[in-house]
Amino acid sequence: MTSQVSKLIDDRIFVAGGRGMVGSAICRALEASGQGPVLAPGRDALDLLDQTAVDAWFAEHRPVQVYLAAAKVGGIHANDSYAAEFIHDNLVIQTNVIHAAWKHGVEKLCFLGSSCIYPKHAPQPMQEEHLLTGPLEPTNEWYAVAKIAGIKLCQAYRRQYGFDAISLMPTNLYGPGDNFHPENSHVLPALIRRFHEARERDASEVVIWGTGTPRREFLHVDDLAEACLFLMEHYSGEEIVNVGVGEDISILELARMVAEVVGFQGEIRTDPSKPDGTPRKLLDVSRVNALGWRASIGLREGVEATYRWYMENQDSFRG
Repeated sequence: MTSQVSKLIDDRIFVAGGRGMVGSAICRALEASGQGPVLAPGRDALDLLDQTAVDAWFAEHRPVQVYLAAAKVGGIHANDSYAAEFIHDNLVIQTNVIHAAWKHGVEKLCFLGSSCIYPKHAPQPMQEEHLLTGPLEPTNEWYAVAKIAGIKLCQAYRRQYGFDAISLMPTNLYGPGDNFHPENSHVLPALIRRFHEARERDASEVVIWGTGTPRREFLHVDDLAEACLFLMEHYSGEEIVNVGVGEDISILELARMVAEVVGFQGEIRTDPSKPDGTPRKLLDVSRVNALGWRASIGLREGVEATYRWYMENQDSFRG
């Protein structure tokens, strides 16, 4: 007879990277849905770069499901400055977790990739089939190559061992728990901080990187978390699945939206001497929509909520 204790053990869900923006959103979604218990050890308790430690942790805790949200992430500047770390750390983390999950009998794993896996000049909107059809964007190729390797690792373990590992490709993410570092953050949180601090200083202008013409798609992290839970329940296949909203906006339009939300009334100037990155990144989300999921949080609504979160937590971003 199955005891309540063994039931709890059987229901254990490991969220790798559970303290980060994506992982914490997945934890919130799992807890709200009544699933769990959810295991989300911090780096001090489990170093995912340590293969022996990861193997021992899986042997002890025996999770049934794994959400692999742990990664070294950052914007154009961070990718360029820490190229070796971006490719090495991400390769090691995902290899350690995926192998240990298969080895210790995990029933299902969700690997989170990125839309930067697609070629720089991929047709728009980008379809899952466009993977490996052209050169990558040089400004984030280190991260992209690691994520492509993670996809292939999941596919290989499925083919050889029958391991039920699915791979999701989110578009650009934002929301509570984001990185608001002035140099190493992604574009949306960087803009929120820059316009907020400019308003506090009563600055007359804000300069944004590049020409402002590249177009980007932005997905609230809580929408991504809901997509992860949905696909873990309703999808099991080798093919990758794009997760996005299916709409994009230019960086200059985004800057104007953020300025309006923050209350900055000065001039917005572009700096064409700085790199633009990929000209456009818009995902074709017809596959995930056909499976029964679509995003529900509008960009303006999400930016307003993220700015409120930033204001409530800004003391932790000083320096």
